[in-house]
Formats: sequence, C-alpha cells, structure tokens
Amino acid sequence: MTATEPATQATTSLNTVAAVTVDAKDPKRRLRSRPVRGSRPGWFVYTALAIVLGSAIFPYYWSFLIGSGDAGTIRDPNMSWLPGGNFIENALTVVNDPAVNFWRALWNSIYSSALIALSVVFFSTLAGWAFAKLKFKGGKWLLVFVVATMAVPMQLGVVPLYILFADLGWTGNIGAIIIPALVTAFGVFWMTQYIQQSVPDELLEAARVDGANSFRTFLTVGLPAARPAAAMLGLFTFVTAWNNFFWPFIVLDRSDPTLPVALSLLQSNHFVDYSIVLAGVLLSTIPLLILFVFAGKQLVSGIMAGAVKG
Repeated sequence: MTATEPATQATTSLNTVAAVTVDAKDPKRRLRSRPVRGSRPGWFVYTALAIVLGSAIFPYYWSFLIGSGDAGTIRDPNMSWLPGGNFIENALTVVNDPAVNFWRALWNSIYSSALIALSVVFFSTLAGWAFAKLKFKGGKWLLVFVVATMAVPMQLGVVPLYILFADLGWTGNIGAIIIPALVTAFGVFWMTQYIQQSVPDELLEAARVDGANSFRTFLTVGLPAARPAAAMLGLFTFVTAWNNFFWPFIVLDRSDPTLPVALSLLQSNHFVDYSIVLAGVLLSTIPLLILFVFAGKQLVSGIMAGAVKG
C-alpha cells in the first residue's frame, strides 16, 4: 500500500459527501435524478375513463337518434345507428305546439331555477356561517334537527303544502314552486361543514378588531371564503330545480308550466310519438349543457383555489 492511496480514498470520500450534500440542499435536482414510476396513468385508467364517458354520452346519443327519426323509428328492429334528418322538424313541432307553450315554460324554468339557486346559496351560507362560527345556546341541537329533516320525504308534506297555497290563492302561480325551495337542509349542512373547516377563527378576530359587526364580517370574510362550496351548491341546486317535476306538476296550471311539466304533455295522448318527445327532452337539456360549459371552468378553479388555501 502506497502513501498516495489514503489521500486518494479521502478525496473520493469528500467528493461523495459533497455530492450527497448538494442533492440534499437541492431537492429538485434529487427528484429529477430519480424518475417516479407510475406517474402516468396506464391503459386500465384510460379504459375505465372511456367506459364512464361512453356511459354518460350514450343516453344523449340514443335520444338524438330517436329524436331525429319518425314515429316508427323506435319500433324498427332494423333501426340504423346513424341519426336521421328529422330532428329540426321534430324540434319545431315541440316549439310550435300550443299545448306545450314551450317558450313560456322555458322562461318559467330559467326564472324559477335561477332564483331558487341564488336564494339557497345565500341563505344556506348565512345559516352555515351562524352554525359554524357563531356560538349560541342550542346551536348543535338545532343543526342536528335541520339535518334530520332531510330524512323526511317530500311526498309527506305535499298535501298540507298544497292546502296552504290553495288557502293563500297561490296555486297556479310560479311563486308556489319558488317559496318552498328558498333554503334546503342539505345546503345548510354543506355550507356549515365547509365554513367550519376552511375559515380560520383568526379572520373573525381580525374583522372584529377592525370594527366590523357580525353581518359585515359575513359579507367580507364568509362569502368570499365560501365561494367554492357556494358555486357547487348553486350549480347542483339549479339542476335539481330545473329537473323538478313532482311539485310543479301538482301546483301549476297547464297553461303556465315549467319545462318538465310542459314536456309531459307531449305524451298525454293515446299514441305517443317518441321522436317528438325525445326531441323535446334534448331541447330541455341544451340550457344545462350551456350552463356547464360556461360555469364548469369557474367551478373547478374555485374548488382548486379552496383546496390550495385549505
């Protein structure tokens, strides 16, 4: 063993320690040098997503397939899987049918659904703020009671609710479907849970130090912080109100219906032309698709912003 070998080994050890130290101080370099396996989804994930996407799109394609045909298309055993050329004609039949009153029903659905969604978001956020951040006697038990009302089916309250609106003279009025839906138990529970987890108490203390009262604190702190959850609640409330059929069918007149009630008049005859019915169904879904196209990006970005802040 020569005299230079210990010096060479020492130099090699120092270089190794220095490299490890650099890697420890530079985590990006360390991660780049070690590619993570399985970071890209495999064929199984893409196959599962394709199946889910196909399952979601198929009902719309089937409705368009029947809606673009004629009265005998749905009963044809040799039906082609390519759309026909009668969709515009069938859609015009729905729009121009005086019994359906399509444009009036469309306005009633847009007006009532938007008003219900805005009301549910505001009142549910206000109640959720009170349950989550304002301490008052009996608050927990009151929240339990609100959540317990979700277990009561709506059908149990239809008869007394109809009698009440009949005594008030509101049957046949669009307000009869808006007022009972101004706030929901699910919305209150949803916003309570979100505000409780996402809004720190330090923000409330800072607002009180600045001289803000409870309601101003809610407007300046609570509403902006609850925007992601409020966006989801508003979107799903709008869709639920848009598709609601049971209560509007009972309380509204056939001359002033919402869109689901109006479309039900297409199949009230002895012979049902399903090409006309499904053309009307597709027309009723177009506003919802437009809503998701324009609101989907803001919805996802709001959810991601809330997740990052949390």
